[in-house]
Amino acid sequence: MSFFQDTFSIFKKRDLLFLESYKESEDVYTFLFEKEKDSTWKAGQHGLFTITHKKIKKPTRPFTVASAPAENVVKITTRISDNPSDFKKGMLELKQGMKVSMSGPVGSFYLKDNSPSLLVAGGIGITPFRSILKQIEAEGNGVEKQIHLLYIDSNKSFINKDELDAIAYKHSISVTYLDSRDDLYQEINKFTTLYKNDGNYFIAGPKEMVDTTSVYLQNNNISKKNIKKDSFFGY
Repeated sequence: MSFFQDTFSIFKKRDLLFLESYKESEDVYTFLFEKEKDSTWKAGQHGLFTITHKKIKKPTRPFTVASAPAENVVKITTRISDNPSDFKKGMLELKQGMKVSMSGPVGSFYLKDNSPSLLVAGGIGITPFRSILKQIEAEGNGVEKQIHLLYIDSNKSFINKDELDAIAYKHSISVTYLDSRDDLYQEINKFTTLYKNDGNYFIAGPKEMVDTTSVYLQNNNISKKNIKKDSFFGY
């Protein structure tokens, strides 16, 4: 069913009014756009964003919507290097009042039930989980869910940390910050020992990290159907 929903959603296109941008860390930027009243998505989904204020070769890129449906803005957060792509140059050139186009939302990377859930974020892969936790905060139902977020970042920048900690404190959500793959696997082992295939496993981040973490779970007898992946390319 989600394939047909995505196919339908991809034809939903709307213009988003740019509000502001700011730095989250040395090379991570957040962009905020005005949210139209009828705009909605499931926390964790992504949209296809198109640069419209200048002509570039590849004007469309997928980005997770880092804001929750309950928030009043559309937020995307991305890493931008010293030598950015034409698309990201275009993002940095946005001025207040300019517009980008968004198609979607699409994807099945969201919580569907109250099963125990392990959320594994690698670096910029925190964005879908920021949306998920903000929506839980808005709905006030965190106590009903067994959620453990593992956030691995070798640079230890941990964007959104204060925000995530505040949500976790109020809603009995566990958040662990890590900077090595060995520590990540130790934490995964604790969760799989407790919940095995009664749990759901969500992994978001650079493709290599997502793939190796998925393989690690499967080697520890976690079924592929219990694993949801959101691979970020170009990181």
